[in-house]
Amino acid sequence: MRMDKNLPISWELYRSFLEVIRAGSLSAAGRRLGLTQPTISRHIAELEAALGAGPLFTRSPQGLAPTEIARAIEEYAQTMESSASALIRTASGAAEGIAGAVRIAASEVIGSEVLPALLRDLRVKHPALIFEVVLSNQSADLIRREADIAIRMVRPKQAALTAKKIGDVMLGVFAHPDYLAAHGRPKSVDELKHHAIVGYDRDVGGAAVLGPMAKAFAPASFAYRTDNQVAQLTAIRAGFGIGVCQVALARREPRLTRLFTKEAAFPLETWITMHEDLRASRRMRVVFDHLCEALAGYVREGR
Repeated sequence: MRMDKNLPISWELYRSFLEVIRAGSLSAAGRRLGLTQPTISRHIAELEAALGAGPLFTRSPQGLAPTEIARAIEEYAQTMESSASALIRTASGAAEGIAGAVRIAASEVIGSEVLPALLRDLRVKHPALIFEVVLSNQSADLIRREADIAIRMVRPKQAALTAKKIGDVMLGVFAHPDYLAAHGRPKSVDELKHHAIVGYDRDVGGAAVLGPMAKAFAPASFAYRTDNQVAQLTAIRAGFGIGVCQVALARREPRLTRLFTKEAAFPLETWITMHEDLRASRRMRVVFDHLCEALAGYVREGR
């Protein structure tokens, strides 16, 4: 198949390309996009012909594997995908009413445990709002419009962002009362080595937050390891062992017992950010202001 390289390549081809990478097969990509397998196959063939750089996929026992050229263009296709989604979200609020989609990026814990109630309250006031929530402990790129608004635990560095610090989310060391009743309460940090510790698996970034307490939470002593912070919180709540979680969440049901209040108090800067180009959007501004106010109240719970 030959295509005129001077013609623009349809976004539809790149969309199919990305889904094949994610799904690992033509049929699975087709199901996700609501297209037939032959249509997806045709899209890939047309994209390969238009690019003229060789095959984008090879067959493997696990399905279709992206080639080196596919990996090289994947990031650019993802940027196109983010831009296309941002275009749709912007158009959905073109009338400047408080309606349409707002894409919010947040950490796993904030997104799972805190945001739903906050966004529920906002949608009661503005029922035409639609929220797309991206949960990841990696910072979303607002410049590329991977999200409209982001809740970050680090100070934003890009100049093109509007950012407001709402305070410090406080972390502490906690255990369920049932665990302490069964295993005793450690009287010193050193005694933690005799307890079941809930901690990270491969993501060592969490150790930097703990400062001097990091030695007490060395991976070799962990009895429950997971990089998913919601899973860590669930394990602590279940009485599996002792771990680190947000103070405000620990005070909710089921109530957890805080240990080493003086030695273990870890503040996380918390910022609400959005691209400055969105400031003129009434819809985005309403959501931004609501999150600033509501999350500031959440921060106060943990003091």
